[in-house]
Amino acid sequence: MSRGVLVTGASRGVGAEVAKVFARAGDRVVLHCRRAVERAEQVRAGLPGDGHGVIAADLGNPAAIPCLVEESAAVLGRIDVLVNNAALFVDEPVAGSRRLGHPLAETPYDEWVAAWRRTLAVNLEGAAHLTWCVARQMLDKDPAEGVRRGAIVNVGSRGAYRGEPDVPAYGAAKAGLHSLGQSMAVSLAPHDITVTSIAPGFIATDMAEAVLSGPGGDAIRAQSPFNRTATAEEVAEAVHWLASPQAGWSSGAVLDFNGASYLR
Repeated sequence: MSRGVLVTGASRGVGAEVAKVFARAGDRVVLHCRRAVERAEQVRAGLPGDGHGVIAADLGNPAAIPCLVEESAAVLGRIDVLVNNAALFVDEPVAGSRRLGHPLAETPYDEWVAAWRRTLAVNLEGAAHLTWCVARQMLDKDPAEGVRRGAIVNVGSRGAYRGEPDVPAYGAAKAGLHSLGQSMAVSLAPHDITVTSIAPGFIATDMAEAVLSGPGGDAIRAQSPFNRTATAEEVAEAVHWLASPQAGWSSGAVLDFNGASYLR
């Protein structure tokens, strides 16, 4: 049975691969993006099957989220699966420094505050508000015959556990996302809605190509005893499994997906 799937941050990288995996399985997908509509449309055009769509919205704006959900539900008929993948990574060069991010010792207070506000607004608060809107739609509208009431998968990060000294807001937001997922797993289980999270390590996406091909690439790959990084396709396949009926008993879990690069 075809499901309606909303994937945030789906114009490239992991989000685009997640959309492809679900579409190949026969599901209908709405690809969310913030501004990259043309790029998202290119991904949509390559998806097998019909019933897909692209919707732009700023997840950092709470007022935009109900509209995103309503428009997505109109395209899909019903949102059966939500993948909270969109994330903002504040990595602009710090003033007067060659380092990226917002390390405490090198970041002026106003830039520190701005980085935290921007990161949490999208990576944590946006995901929380979107979860509320989608879960309420799942509760209000019955699924098709043979489809469970709902599944939500959060794309977190090993940085939630390992620490992110140069981008602490990112690590903290991902830790909050994992905690949100566990809270919602308990809250929504009586309604047959599963909530799981995945915590990937470094992923070889197009955005990471410059870093991986640079002087620090070997050190990043060496973080894993497999001496490589994850591919976006591998992460997408894991997300697809977490949203499957077969993975229902994993609700509340956070799947470490880092090639043994960080063990806890």
